[in-house]
Amino acid sequence: MSAMTAERWVAGNAIELLENGEEFFAAVFAAIGEARREILLETFILFEDKVGLALQSVLIDAARRGVRIEVTIDGFGSPDLSAPFLRSLVDAGVHLRVFDPPPRISRHLALLRRLHRKLVVIDGNIGFVGGINFAADHLADYGPDAKQDYAARVRGPIVAAMHRTALKTLAQARPRDRRLDAYRTDPPCEALSLPPPGHADAMFVTRDNTEHRGDIERHYRLALKAAERDVLIANAYFLPGYRLLRTLQRTARRGVRVRLILQGQPDMKWVSVATRTLYQRLLDAGIEIHEYHERPMHAKVAVIDDAWATIGSCNLDPLSLTLNLEANLIVRDRDFAGHLRARLEALVDAHCSTIDVTPERLRRRPLWHRMLSRFVFFALRLIPTWAARLPRHRPRIVPIDPDDAPEAPAKTPAKTPAKTPAKTPAKTP
Repeated sequence: MSAMTAERWVAGNAIELLENGEEFFAAVFAAIGEARREILLETFILFEDKVGLALQSVLIDAARRGVRIEVTIDGFGSPDLSAPFLRSLVDAGVHLRVFDPPPRISRHLALLRRLHRKLVVIDGNIGFVGGINFAADHLADYGPDAKQDYAARVRGPIVAAMHRTALKTLAQARPRDRRLDAYRTDPPCEALSLPPPGHADAMFVTRDNTEHRGDIERHYRLALKAAERDVLIANAYFLPGYRLLRTLQRTARRGVRVRLILQGQPDMKWVSVATRTLYQRLLDAGIEIHEYHERPMHAKVAVIDDAWATIGSCNLDPLSLTLNLEANLIVRDRDFAGHLRARLEALVDAHCSTIDVTPERLRRRPLWHRMLSRFVFFALRLIPTWAARLPRHRPRIVPIDPDDAPEAPAKTPAKTPAKTPAKTPAKTP
């Protein structure tokens, strides 16, 4: 992997893979329960379901212990939280903010520029990053539509970069929010002086609409160009730009095994229709396509040569790569990469199929289906690209006023669980 830019690697980190809500929520809630000074949390989706209520409970307990808590939710992804839910947090001392609330969206077409990150930093020395939102549809007992996804628990000096990113979000609110005037902008000193907890090298890479518009895609392409043996990518919404697509094809054509795990049971069928337009081109390059059929695939992870891995919020699609605010952790560690690879290969062996992606099967698709796929593909590719060229506005990040919220919680897109719901993750030991 010599092609990677070594100057940005941070050594001495301990990074643990967390699969699905069962592992992620238990780890996050436990860390919040042990917080002593500060909790910074950003999420695209927070629903008022059993996971949201469990998060509410542990945040209120932490605030009552004197922990400073800053929570930023996206105005599009989390639009319907009730006044009682929000008021209980605010009354306990939790600072709640919303990224671009709906009125601004309608005026500036900011619907396509969302805070899509899922980031938690606690006391400046432990962080969480990945693709898992605070919603019950990341738990298996949600039923057949429960999402398959991954996150990472991070300790070590790279957490300082995660901390800076979360503070940068808050800094955008400072001119309008006097509560931030005296806010500390550096990680706690003791966090910086702790001995390295692990041996993993890591980079924390973000995507925004100002300074870091193409960073995540660039690191994907650098890693693919340096790949020597094997590439395994699991991604929920796979509509990469032409440069990344060409890099994937060239990587496969020079003899590297390239495998993609994509949605076979999509939560957004129109995205899957568009993705299938690429299948023949990918197969012609020698790329293997495995469709995951157990439940909706929501992952945004990759492993290359058992040494390089990435995990985060960034899909390989136009929204994530050209418009949304995203965050990925890039890891150079054989233990972490090997563990992630083993988890992904278990999915391939047990729950993936290649039946529907053979050249013969693709050629037998009806003409109307192929035409529809192409129409959806070009629409999804061109609309975000066009939107990215519109004049950018400075997103509003404003305090949430519970009095502006409905008194009763809105219905979230929860399905009837396939079995009796488990206890809320907050009570998981």
